[in-house]
Amino acid sequence: MLSLHAFHLFLCVMAVLAVGVFACLFFVDAGYGKFYQPKWGPAVDNRLGWVLMEAPVFVAMLLLWWFSDRRTDPVRIVFLLLFELHYFHRSFIFPLLIRGRSKMPLSIILMGVVFNTLNALMQGGWIFWLSPADYYGPDWLTGLPFLAGTAVFLTGMAVNIRSDAVIRHLRKPGDTAHYLPKDGLFRYVTSANYFGEFVEWVGFAILTWSWSGAVFALWTFANLAPRAARIYDMYAREFPDELDTRKTKRMLPFIY
Repeated sequence: MLSLHAFHLFLCVMAVLAVGVFACLFFVDAGYGKFYQPKWGPAVDNRLGWVLMEAPVFVAMLLLWWFSDRRTDPVRIVFLLLFELHYFHRSFIFPLLIRGRSKMPLSIILMGVVFNTLNALMQGGWIFWLSPADYYGPDWLTGLPFLAGTAVFLTGMAVNIRSDAVIRHLRKPGDTAHYLPKDGLFRYVTSANYFGEFVEWVGFAILTWSWSGAVFALWTFANLAPRAARIYDMYAREFPDELDTRKTKRMLPFIY
């Protein structure tokens, strides 16, 4: 494992990369989901793609915990359970719920695996290896950062799962038409699922009160906000009479 100084440098590099990715994604659509394009190369079924892309971080976080001498620490175990709760759903439940026959390019999967592995090193490296041994004492679980952050995290997860369900049920079996989602927080943003995921990781940054969590929240926004902007523009073109652009934002209600 890196020294603490090297780890902080690693976080700085990751933060700078997030800013670069944020800028690039306004000009390049990541070719999966609504923006799938064959030019991204060989592809696999979308369900398998999500498993291959998300499962590595689930496994890597478990390994970082298991081989740490802090694996019996109760506070760190709670952090692990919250983190793995998201990735268990994203890796093994969400793919089973996907409808349709869309594909995901292997190149996108590989990029996702690389980032997810680096993120496991950010979160697990800090929580289980580099944070001071007494940093997360037993009273942490009753402190304001943990209580507020956990509430934010679980709220974001609920919004994310609910919003995914709204999108999933827009079409009836056999229907291939496009529809504008309007239920739940889709009344305020066209990418309510992305808003929920961003809120989740802001909550995780708060409940761990860590720079590693903050960098991941930054990465989440950098990755999803440009895509949310592209989705917004697509809906504005397809549903000019249904999308109220004065009220409905892209990803952050009332803001963006």
